[in-house]
Amino acid sequence: MDCNMQKNLKVLMFPWLGHGHISPYYELAKKLSHRNFTVYLCSTPVNLKSIEKKVGFEDSLIQLIELHLPNLPDLPPCYHTTNGLPSHLMPTLKKAFDMSKNSFFDILTKYKPDLLIYDFLQPWAPEAAFKLDIPAVQFITSSTTQTALLFHAYKKPDVEFPYPQICYRDYETANVAEMKKSVDDHKRDRSNLVIDCIEKSSKIVLIKGFKEIDEKYIKYLTTLCGKKIVPVGPLVQEPSNNVEVENSETITWLEKKEKASTVFVSFGSEYFLSNEDFEAIAEGLLLSNVNFIWVVRFPPGEKISLEDKLQQIGYYDRVEGRGMVVEGWVPQSKILGHPNTGGFVSHCGWNSVIESMKFGVPIIAMPMHIDQPINARLVEEVGAGIEVLRSHDLKLHPKEVASVIQRVVKDEFVREKVTKLSYQIKMKKDEEIDQVVKELKKLCVKTKLVVEVEPGYMHLFKFISRPNGWFTKFVKRLLNLSS
Repeated sequence: MDCNMQKNLKVLMFPWLGHGHISPYYELAKKLSHRNFTVYLCSTPVNLKSIEKKVGFEDSLIQLIELHLPNLPDLPPCYHTTNGLPSHLMPTLKKAFDMSKNSFFDILTKYKPDLLIYDFLQPWAPEAAFKLDIPAVQFITSSTTQTALLFHAYKKPDVEFPYPQICYRDYETANVAEMKKSVDDHKRDRSNLVIDCIEKSSKIVLIKGFKEIDEKYIKYLTTLCGKKIVPVGPLVQEPSNNVEVENSETITWLEKKEKASTVFVSFGSEYFLSNEDFEAIAEGLLLSNVNFIWVVRFPPGEKISLEDKLQQIGYYDRVEGRGMVVEGWVPQSKILGHPNTGGFVSHCGWNSVIESMKFGVPIIAMPMHIDQPINARLVEEVGAGIEVLRSHDLKLHPKEVASVIQRVVKDEFVREKVTKLSYQIKMKKDEEIDQVVKELKKLCVKTKLVVEVEPGYMHLFKFISRPNGWFTKFVKRLLNLSS
């Protein structure tokens, strides 16, 4: 065995082109680099710009590798990311991404990593790795619960999901129809990339989460897909100690409020509220009589005046210093980690859910689409928050918004539950990452043993290395790799 295998492994990480994917991949890269892994983080130049300032001296084992997509009409390099991408260009971005297969293969050939860690929309990435005898492991950044529900629909379409509390509500028929269609398409022509990517992963699948909230779904997904599901922990960015952040207007405003008296309102960087939802949420915040910081984002290129929208609902005449509405960016982790924050009005994107749990902030769940409804059900199941229900015509109602905000901020049971979760996360520290490192090293060493056998002796190797053969047991004992 090569001694360097125990000292240093080279890993190429290849996330999908969204900030919600780049961020956890980078956090995982930091954890691995602190354990003597050399990490190549590969994405488009515009995506890498969002993290290049964060890669400092302490992350010297992380290298950013540029993937250049082909030039397509209406898709300049500034749109080689989902962040700020006009919705009608998403199919074009996916097409350009798929067309970068050859460029990605060249990157694999050049850097010769010991392992590829890839995302959920690129089954061609592990295929390229296998051609070079490189093991490939998928890292899923969405919840185990949502993934288990999808895989169940694929494997057992005529059987009810064994956990009835995890389901779509009656008014979420579009989500049900979309999932059924994707499963049917995959059975016909393997076109569901999520399922395909899981099936191509080498023996294990990494997933963002921890056993305290989704252990039974981890076990169930392991059974469904026949691969070991390995949680990587929360992977939440720590609040910045930057002086500029400390002195930002939002933090200065929050400092003047009472402990746990303020809710933070944000629906992620890539989802934009409809006019109806905007007005219902604004009215609900005003009716709640609770302090709030609301981050508002509008689709790029649309000329919308936040001031005019707030003026139309009489916001300025009624808020009386209780609220702060900000357009654009705020230090989210710093706000959630602040003792004066008592709730998080969230769309329940998985990164936001995990971040809120880590900081011990209860969630006012307002799921919008994709995996968010299922994440919201999990939030309620573990007692970390309460969901704002919509009417059967999919409308949010201001009184319901206000009522749930008040309940979450004042409910001691919810606060105690999420505080307990936060404590458990902090006490575990990097327990999950240590297990991840063990699994990755085991996979790489096994692969290296197979690859380095002389071709002329492969038939003999296959005989003596049968799963229960004496030679396999001897090698496992020698390398201390027994499961």
